[in-house]
Amino acid sequence: MRRNRIVTVTVIAASAALLALAGCSSQSGSSDGGDADGPAALADGTLVVATEGTYRPFSYHEDGDGELTGYDVEVARAVADKLGVEVTFEETQWDAIFAGLDAGRFETIANQVSITDEREEKYVFSTPYTVSPGVIVVPEDDDSITSFDDLEGKTTAQSLTSNWYELAQESGATVEPVEGWAQAVTLIEQGRVDATINDELTFLDYEVEQGDTGLKIAAETEEAGESAFVFTSENEDLAEAISGALDELREEGVLADLGEQFFGEDVSQ
Repeated sequence: MRRNRIVTVTVIAASAALLALAGCSSQSGSSDGGDADGPAALADGTLVVATEGTYRPFSYHEDGDGELTGYDVEVARAVADKLGVEVTFEETQWDAIFAGLDAGRFETIANQVSITDEREEKYVFSTPYTVSPGVIVVPEDDDSITSFDDLEGKTTAQSLTSNWYELAQESGATVEPVEGWAQAVTLIEQGRVDATINDELTFLDYEVEQGDTGLKIAAETEEAGESAFVFTSENEDLAEAISGALDELREEGVLADLGEQFFGEDVSQ
């Protein structure tokens, strides 16, 4: 089952956090506009969000050069609307995105940033808006694999640089090296491997794009990866406010609707 460690933040707390941000910003702003930190920008009625813009289906341009969209982008727009502010996106390459956050170029990142112990040592996260376990993908007519224990003696297609490769080995599978998801799926379709392990979102996106794939999820990990908005420690109040907005959007079904739009199901919990 999916693990959900969402922390509930009340609407009152979120509103209080916003008021605190605005008050703090007005007191600390200087005659030259103040420093480029998060509270000042939010007090001006704008939330500046970093995203790649080249990471389909999370952050991309329609038809290559059209409007910026994607699951993360639309979640950020819904959050800004809930908080009553405008949202501006700064499209930034992944290799530079955390440096930009540290430098105050934007208040937060919406780009499937996974919550990890290492990152939590330096940054503050909102409650997750994406929860995705690892899954075993097999042909839809194969009932021989229903758990990770069933991979013993089977062959899986995995990238040797992924954590799924390690899980496949730990489960007793023989691993056929591939460069990525597309190659793994091809080997399954050709009957050259029995399965592949990957992130559930990857499989759901593939089904949305391809329609009837002839594949299914045979089992999923107990632990799930979680992605959230990320902030510098100075913007903890903003993180709490956005967490409150996410809680409301989840309760109202907005996050579920966005999940259905991009993945065919709710991926927020």
